[in-house]
This record gives sequence, structure tokens and C-alpha cells, in this order.
Amino acid sequence: MYTENSGQRRFALSTLRSFGLGKNSMEQCICQELRVLQEEIEKEKGGLFTPAGLFNNAVSNIICQLVMRKRFDYSDHNFQLMLKYLSETIQLQGSIWGLVCSQRLFNLVTITCPHNTIFSNYGALLNFIGEEVKRHKQDLDHNNPRDYIDAFIIEMKNSDLGFSEANLTLCSLDLFLAGTETTATTLLWALVYLIRNPDVQGGWHEEIDRVIGQTRHPTMADRPNMPYTDAVIHEIQRIGNIVPLNGLREAAQDTTLGGYYIPKVLSTQWETPDTFNPGHFLNAEGKFVKPEAFLPFSAGKRVCLGESLAKMELFLFLVGLLQKFSFSVPDGVELSTEGISGATRVPHPFQVSAKIR
Repeated sequence: MYTENSGQRRFALSTLRSFGLGKNSMEQCICQELRVLQEEIEKEKGGLFTPAGLFNNAVSNIICQLVMRKRFDYSDHNFQLMLKYLSETIQLQGSIWGLVCSQRLFNLVTITCPHNTIFSNYGALLNFIGEEVKRHKQDLDHNNPRDYIDAFIIEMKNSDLGFSEANLTLCSLDLFLAGTETTATTLLWALVYLIRNPDVQGGWHEEIDRVIGQTRHPTMADRPNMPYTDAVIHEIQRIGNIVPLNGLREAAQDTTLGGYYIPKVLSTQWETPDTFNPGHFLNAEGKFVKPEAFLPFSAGKRVCLGESLAKMELFLFLVGLLQKFSFSVPDGVELSTEGISGATRVPHPFQVSAKIR
């Protein structure tokens, strides 16, 4: 990713923070999008619907607010087309043909390769971002940047360390891709495991009702008072294994490296590693605890740029949805936990019913 360049990364982080990343203004933005998402689900009137598209819409709109200072209506044709290209590209990148393409061997198999889609989709996504860059340049106020794109254009005049228009498009696309797919996929896995474990969904409803009630909107200030909620969200991230191909490594033996202890098999850090169990994140008194083995956002210099945003989105979206709805599938239907692995691991397509509580 272009935003993994150290200079680009520092710029992206400082810029996104200045536009609300991890702040109250971003919390308000997420809550506004949550209300739109709730209204869209209400329109289904308890009938079956596919949640994947709605989740992509909502989550992508949050990163769009940061990158290009706009949100898109869920019926916007170009927006929906870009989200379609995004999902296809993410899945194809994790396929064998995606690996071939990444190794620059694609020209050897162009005739037989069924996945020219990777390149055509990527080109369309770049064009989508490029058009936004053009619009920003037309009414840019150098003294009052509105978003990441504005800030990057201004920086282009002050630095030559990779701050070019080509890199602006690529970095913006990086943020668009990374800021949508993983969080939206985590929301999907949340529904899968909550529906498969109705006792957990019921326990979550109980905590929401006790701490927030069913009329007041959730806020991040509620989180310290909701240990069960925190535990369930963390367990969804743990067992969902959203990015399965993110640097496969395993210690051959117990190792100490740079003062850090690395056990031979990390799964031994969990009481029931293959079972959905929010108890992994609760102590005997029912208080939330986070084991050191929990690293969904990686660590160190390569820690996920959007960790604070993802945490805020997962808490507010999931609490807001569970506050208002009970999710289920028809009798006899069992949602699979196997998943489809691409660059991310997504659930098999499914439909759910959301009944107002």
C-alpha cells in the first residue's frame, strides 16, 4: 500500500486526525450514518434482506467523509458500482490469479486468465478517485482544507517526497479500500455469530437495555460501562479472522525476541480457540480484559492506520443495531462459519431478518 511509505503514513495519520479521526466529530458522523442504516433496515419490515450491501454503504461513507468530505446516497449508481468493484477486487486479490498478478507474471497467462477483472476494476476505482481529485482542485482553498484530498494537494506544493497527483489518487484509494472492506466484513461476521448464538445476542440486548436503554443513541462514553459488549466485539474480531493472509508466520518454538515472549503456538493463549466464546475477554468478575495475544490491528510501526476509527465504528454500529433490532434467520437455516477467503475472509452470502425490538 502506498500509505505504508513512512512519510505518506505520517502525513495520512496526522491529516486524518485533524479531520476528526478518533474525535467527537467522527463519532457524530458515525452516529448520523447509523441512523441512515437503521432506517434502511426498517424499510425491510422484518423480511429477509442481504446485509452485505448496506454495511458496505455505511462503512464506506465514513471513510469518504474523511477522504473527500462527502457521503453518498445508498441509491447513487456510481457509488454502488465502485463498491461492487471494490468487493470483487479484494476477493480476487486473494485468489491464485491475484497472487500471480502480484508477482508480475500476468502477461504470461493473459489469454487464459479469467481475472482481467482485477485490473479493469482497479482502473475504474482509480478513475473514481481521480474525478474527486479534479473536483477538489477546482474549488480548493489553500487556507481551509476540507479533507485528506485537499490537504494532500496543498502538501504537493510544499514537498516533493512522493507527494504527486498520481500518489494522491493511489493513497486515497488505499484509504477507501482499507477503510471499507475489513470493518464491513467484521459487521457481517457479527451477524453470523450472533444468530448462531442467540444466548449471546440476548445477553448483549440485556446490557444495552440496562446501560443505554432503547431511546438514547449510544456514545463512546458508554463503552467502559459495557464489558459484555466489549467482549463480544473482540471475540467476533478474534474468531472472524478477517485478514487470513496477512503475513503468515508461526514460531517453531517458544522464543524471546527484543524482550517479547512469543509462544510456539499462539492459539494456546485461548481457552477454547475454535469456539465462539466472549468469555475469552472477561475475567471471573465479569470485567473486560484483553489478552496480549489479541492483535487484529497488528502492532508496532505497521499497526493499522485506522485502528481508532475501526474500533469506534464497530462499537457504535453494532450497539446501535442491537439496540433497535433482533436478528434471525428462518427455522432450519444455519449460517456457515467457513467463510470465503480472498484478501479478506468474508462469510458466504446470506440473508437475515431484523425485527424491531
